[in-house]
Amino acid sequence: MVKDQKKAQKKGKKKTPEERVRELVEKLPTEPGVYLMKDKKARVLYVGKAASLRARVRSYFRASGDSRAFVALLGRLVGDIETVVTNNEKEALLLENNLIKQHQPRFNIKLIDDKNYLVLRLDEQARYPRLETVRRLGQDGARYFGPYHSATSCRQTLSVVNRHFKLRTCTDHVLHSRQRPCLQFQIKRCDAPCVFPIAAEEYGKQVQDVALFLDGKDDELLLRLRARMKSEAQAMAYEAAGLLRDQIGALEKTLQEQRVVSGDFRDQDVFGLYREGDAIMLVVMHVRGGKLLGRRNFPYSGQEFPSDEILSSFVSLYYDLGANIPDEVLLPLEIEDAKVKADWLSEKRGHSVLVMTPERGPRRKLIDLAAKNASSAFVTRRNKAEDAETALLKLQDRLGLRKLPRRIECFDISHLQGSNTVASMAVFLDGEPAKGEYRRFKVKTATNDDFASMYEVLSRRFRRALQAENEAEDASDEALKGWRAPDLLVIDGGKGQLGSAMAALRDVGHPMIDALGIAKESETVEGEKVTDRVFLPNAKDPIKLRPNSAELYLLGRVRDEAHRFAVEFHRSLRKKRSLRSGLEDIPGIGKKRQRDLLRHFGSLKQLRSVSLEELARAPGMTLALAETVVNFLSTTAGADIFPELDD
Repeated sequence: MVKDQKKAQKKGKKKTPEERVRELVEKLPTEPGVYLMKDKKARVLYVGKAASLRARVRSYFRASGDSRAFVALLGRLVGDIETVVTNNEKEALLLENNLIKQHQPRFNIKLIDDKNYLVLRLDEQARYPRLETVRRLGQDGARYFGPYHSATSCRQTLSVVNRHFKLRTCTDHVLHSRQRPCLQFQIKRCDAPCVFPIAAEEYGKQVQDVALFLDGKDDELLLRLRARMKSEAQAMAYEAAGLLRDQIGALEKTLQEQRVVSGDFRDQDVFGLYREGDAIMLVVMHVRGGKLLGRRNFPYSGQEFPSDEILSSFVSLYYDLGANIPDEVLLPLEIEDAKVKADWLSEKRGHSVLVMTPERGPRRKLIDLAAKNASSAFVTRRNKAEDAETALLKLQDRLGLRKLPRRIECFDISHLQGSNTVASMAVFLDGEPAKGEYRRFKVKTATNDDFASMYEVLSRRFRRALQAENEAEDASDEALKGWRAPDLLVIDGGKGQLGSAMAALRDVGHPMIDALGIAKESETVEGEKVTDRVFLPNAKDPIKLRPNSAELYLLGRVRDEAHRFAVEFHRSLRKKRSLRSGLEDIPGIGKKRQRDLLRHFGSLKQLRSVSLEELARAPGMTLALAETVVNFLSTTAGADIFPELDD
C-alpha cells in the first residue's frame, strides 16, 4: 500500500512535455539568433529568427488569450526547442534561410526556385553575348531578367529584342563553327560575328541597349540611341543613322504599350498578401522605371503563423534564390527586421536598397494594387474548390441525399477468375481524393462471387466503424480517423452489388446511410452507347444523370479511383503469390529461403538474371542450393510457372 502511494506521488510529480518546454523557454538566451521548434520525434516544425531568442519564443507560449490558430497547437506539437546564437541579426537572417531550405519545416513558407519560370539570361562577359531563355538562375556573373509568369510573355520579349537589336541568336557551338552568315544577317537582324570581324566596342553598345530595355530604363535607352543617330548623321553615315531612326521609332511604338503605374520611375518590387485562415496568396509585382512589367503568384496553405513572420521569411527566401534586387521593396505589412533586410539586400546588390511599408502616397497605391492582385489570384485559385462544392450540391439535389456528401467512400472488388480476391475503399473529402484514408481488404471467405465478396468487405468496414464510434470519446477523437461513417456510400456495380452492401449494413446493425451503385459505361446489342448508370436502394430503374454533368463526372472520378486502387492491390498480390508458388516447387527452398530471396532480389526477372556466384552469396543460400535454383529456372517447367512476370 505504502509502495503504491509512493509510486503515485512519484508519478504525480512527473512533468508533462508542455511543462518541460515551458521551463526550457525560460532558460533560452537573450542574444540574437535562430530557433528551431521540434516535435516529439525531433522533426523540425518551424525555424525562426529573433533579436532576443527568449522574448520571441516566450511570446508563443504566453497565456495571454492569444487567438492565433497555431498558438493553441504549439503546446501539443512542440517537444523541444533548439537555438543557435549569432553575433547579429544579419547573421541570423542568413542562417534562417539556410535552415529553412535544409529542413523544409511544416509551418515555414517553402519557396520553390524559379525552375518552373522562364528568365532571360545575358552574359556580358562572353564573346559576343547573346540573350537566351533559361529556367534556373545561376551564380555565374551573368545578368538575369524576369522571371516571366508565362512562356508566351518571355518569348514575346525575346522576339522584340531580336527584332530591334542585333544580338546573335545562335549558340556558342554554331558561333565557332559557322562558315557563312545565316538568314538573320540577310534580314539585317544580326551583324554575323560568327563570320565577319565585328568590333567588340560596337557590339557592346548593343548589349548595353538590350540591358537597358529589359531593365525598363526606356528614357535612358532612347537618349542613347538618339545621340548615336545624331553622331552618325554628323559623320555623314546616313544609312546607319537611318537604321537607328527606324529602331527608335519601332521601340517607341512598343514601349507605348507598357502601362505606367508609378511616377517615381524607380525599380520596385511590390508585395501583396491576401489571407483567409491558414490559406495565403502572396503576389510580387515587378515595376521597372515606373512601368509594370509583370507579376508572380505564390499560393500557400496550412500556414498558421502570423502574417508578418510569413512575409518576412518569404522575402528572405525570394531574394536568396537570386531574384533581381530593385531600388525599393514595398511591403503590405511592417516586419520586425526591415532594417536588417535592407542592409542585407544592399550588400547583395552593391547599391542602397529601401525596404518599407508605405502608409500613403503613390507607393501606398502600388501596395493597394498588389493587394487587389493577391485577392483576385486567391479567388481564382479557389475556383477548383468551388467547383467541387457545386458538384456536391448538385449531386445531393439530383439524388435526394439527406446530407451534403462531403465524405464519399467507394468500394470495388477485383480478382482474376476467383483468385486473389481483394477490395478497395477510396475516400473523397469535399470532392477531392483523400489518399491517406484509403483502405485495402483481402477477401477471406468468398472467392468467385462478387456479391458475397462485397457483403463480407462492407460487413468488416462498418463493424469497424461501430467499434471506432464506441471507442471514441468525441467527434474529433483519433479512434475515428479513417473509419468515420461516410455521408455517401458508392458501390462499383449494379443493383446486385448495391443490395449486398445494404444487407451488410443491416446485418451489422449500422444505421442506414445514403448509398448508390454506379455501373460502368456499356453498349447495347445494337451498338448504342449507354452512359454510367446510377442505382439507388429503393428505386427499380437507374437514375439518369446528364452526360458530362458535374455530378456524373464526380461519381465517375470516385468509381475510377476505387477501381484503380483495387486493381493495383490485386496485381501486387498476384505477382507475389505467383512468385512464391513457383519457388515452393524448387527442392530445398523452404518458406524462410523464399522470403529471403524475394527480399534480396525483389522480382523473378532479377532472380533469373543473376549469376550463380551472386545467387550463392544471397542470405540463406549455398552453392549447391544456388545450382538447384538456376537449373530449375532454366528448365521449361520453371519458365512456364509465371510467364506474366517476365515482361
